[in-house]
Amino acid sequence: MSPYLSIIIPAYNEEKTIAQTLKSIIGHLKAKNFSYEIIVVSDGSKDNTVGAVYENFPNENSIIVIDRKENKGKGYTVREGFLKASGEVRLFMDSDNATDISHFDLMKPLFDSGYDVVIASRDPKDAPGARQAVSQPWHKRMLGNAGNLFIQFFAVPGIWDTQCGFKAFTKEASEKIFSKSKIDKWSIDVELLALAKLFNYKIGIVPAYWINNPNSRVKLSNYFKFLFEVVKISGYISRLKKEMKKEAALATHTK
Repeated sequence: MSPYLSIIIPAYNEEKTIAQTLKSIIGHLKAKNFSYEIIVVSDGSKDNTVGAVYENFPNENSIIVIDRKENKGKGYTVREGFLKASGEVRLFMDSDNATDISHFDLMKPLFDSGYDVVIASRDPKDAPGARQAVSQPWHKRMLGNAGNLFIQFFAVPGIWDTQCGFKAFTKEASEKIFSKSKIDKWSIDVELLALAKLFNYKIGIVPAYWINNPNSRVKLSNYFKFLFEVVKISGYISRLKKEMKKEAALATHTK
């Protein structure tokens, strides 16, 4: 029998944090009245990330580990986890637990009422009550605000925080969106939301209480690569939109 919830955790060199994150998830979900699975996807980790999972949870049947030896990037890793998932709702979250599993308590009522995609946002313009435990340094906030305006213009209008790593999809939406996903790196979040909008899925947003990771690996060079990928996503979505219009016109013509 398929679980209600699949949780996908992309992990790269998270030996020191992954066990605590998993304990937090399992401790929270054991009190719930729905079944779940947790899929940890190691993105070619060089440390003992995988070993830490097995050593701390030797008899936990809800945990599935994908131990890929080659580093491919966040997008590739998230997609790999979603292709393995079998839940009615499929969620991915950060391995450092920056947005913890309790946020799914806010998401579930939206899924129950018919939403297809639900995301957490750290920006109160998306969801009143969103906040950060510790604000990011001013230069990261400035880059983030500029980058978001760029993202809204090119790919995902109307959403102020596309990058919070806590997003969930129904089974149907997940399978359709990830079948078209191509991004292997950091901008996977933008692509997934752009595809959700393209397919007219109903998107809900819940406020995040986000705990910043001071050891974030995102470098300034990655930031500019990210913006370049956003432009590529915009072009890809435009091509898909044209293809969908052609298919719709052909279907109408052949009736």
